Amino acid sequence: MVQPEQFVSTQIDDPLVIGGVAYRSRLLVGTGKYKDLEETQRAVAISGAEIVTVAIRRTNIGQDPDQPNLLDAIPPHRYTLLPNTAGCYTAKDAVRTCRLARELLDGHALVKLEVLGDEKTLFPDITATLAAAEELIKDDFQVMVYTNDDPIVAKRLADMGCVAVMPLAAPIGSGLGIRNPYNIRFILDEATVPIIVDAGVGTASDATVAMELGCDGVLMNTAIAHAKDPLRMASAMKKGIEAGREAFLAGRMPRKRYASASSPIDGTFF
Repeated sequence: MVQPEQFVSTQIDDPLVIGGVAYRSRLLVGTGKYKDLEETQRAVAISGAEIVTVAIRRTNIGQDPDQPNLLDAIPPHRYTLLPNTAGCYTAKDAVRTCRLARELLDGHALVKLEVLGDEKTLFPDITATLAAAEELIKDDFQVMVYTNDDPIVAKRLADMGCVAVMPLAAPIGSGLGIRNPYNIRFILDEATVPIIVDAGVGTASDATVAMELGCDGVLMNTAIAHAKDPLRMASAMKKGIEAGREAFLAGRMPRKRYASASSPIDGTFF
């Protein structure tokens, strides 16, 4: 007989592996846009995330000794910090920012690369992204890369040596959810590295849909930080990610035009 405890959690035997490191949580979270560091700390803890992204150009992690240090709230011994290049519009600036992060974090090699091409939509500049990714990989960085939902570009970034590819689901901060699930599926069909949805998630059901599609994880910030109750939303996102992953592993029933009887009468006695 199957014991109920077998279904308590899939996290332990189904880890997310990035750069050779296994993580129990498939939810990655940001640290910006909260009202203060205390709320940041509490929301991150409630989310269960183990990878926490930090905008190096906008966040103090030791550059300014006179300002509050994020590392006091999100200590590196507890979380894997993921420095990101948010706010960079050229490959040169993105590479410089990653090198600064490595210096500030004692040789930390895992980074999130984003090179933006438009201030309004924050869509990526793909040409600059490819150039920056190539240079960072040559410089021994482990690159998780933000990109559009183009399957050809996603495959090229993986083939270059990026440790994770992070296609947008919708514009950053929009909360619109998964706008093009078909392109995400195409990316997943060719995936050789983890595929993590980055940008566009607005609520827990959006995160669940991403995981049910087969994505390896979801990164979010605004969806939690700008919720009316960020701490409750952090909890909801944790559960949504877990439910979506478990449903993906379970395999959904086929879609049908109409239902068949759940209790067929053939062979029954009257």
